[in-house]
Amino acid sequence: MFGEMPAGQRETTILYIDDDEALGVLLRKNLARQGFRVINALDRTSGLAHLAEGGIDVIALDHYLLGETGLDILPVIAEIPDHPPVVYVTGSGDASIAVEALKRGADDYVTKSVSTDFVDLFIAALNQALERARLRREALAAQEAMRQARDRAELLLREVNHRVANSLSLVASLVRMQASLIADPVAVNALQETQMRIHAIGNVHRHLYANNQVGTVDIDGYLKSLLDELQSSMRDEARPHDIVLVADALQLSTDKVISLGLVVSELVTNAFKYAYPHGGAGEIRVRLIRRDGDTLELLVEDDGTGFDPDAPVKGTGLGTKILNAMAATMGGDLTYDRNALAGTRARMTFPL
Repeated sequence: MFGEMPAGQRETTILYIDDDEALGVLLRKNLARQGFRVINALDRTSGLAHLAEGGIDVIALDHYLLGETGLDILPVIAEIPDHPPVVYVTGSGDASIAVEALKRGADDYVTKSVSTDFVDLFIAALNQALERARLRREALAAQEAMRQARDRAELLLREVNHRVANSLSLVASLVRMQASLIADPVAVNALQETQMRIHAIGNVHRHLYANNQVGTVDIDGYLKSLLDELQSSMRDEARPHDIVLVADALQLSTDKVISLGLVVSELVTNAFKYAYPHGGAGEIRVRLIRRDGDTLELLVEDDGTGFDPDAPVKGTGLGTKILNAMAATMGGDLTYDRNALAGTRARMTFPL
């Protein structure tokens, strides 16, 4: 019934906790032919001591022990990090004992008997427990490898966002320097608007880097940063306006945030430039709220002189083209509220 262990194969060490010394001797003799080395322990204390010494591949734990049961020991073994798999051995025909053993951490169980099949069943249970433990280790190793690969990818992407943000800041600085060397006010204005658009895009990458985010951006934090920068760069004695932001705490994909940032930048810039008379103070309100379902609504409004979307375009018209292009990219619909009591209200709805 029992074969010999193949030459060169490493012995598998079993810790067998059972107060039946005669059965332990029998198993040690029979299992040696199958490549198993059996260490007998008669009680909890000696069993845990052997386990602490290391080198145990699998544990066989008997149900009935002196003064306690294997069910009392299972939770103790389960608390040991990376403990070997456990095969529960019970002489009772009560299936509830085996079920309880599995609940408490056993990997398999076998019913003890005096039949010649017991050793074969015992070996099968040991091998199954060892195989399941091997599969668990491989799964954990694969998960750890995936985690490390993900962490490396996120680190690289964070570095890319950092470099992109720095590069865009450099480009914006070059545009500002170029504007300072030009006398034509139309050209200066165009370059300043270009600089603001570059900042709107760069802020996305800076926000991703600063907040250790990968594919999504906290939109409320990004809009606050963008609008703070716009107000700081545009507010002066001729345009002493305040920007007020109300935004739901949401996350959007990077591409969508870039488009949204350009839309907000264009609308707020237009409000700063055209909404209020020269030297007059005013408020510009930006709201981004989630409507029913997965629809977001952006509102940019002021209390100024108003805006007729059918009137001839002021400036080059590039801002209007950018607004329409970005709205289309986001699958959104940009309109102007003609029923606004005062000022201008631009509204854009788009899918989350």
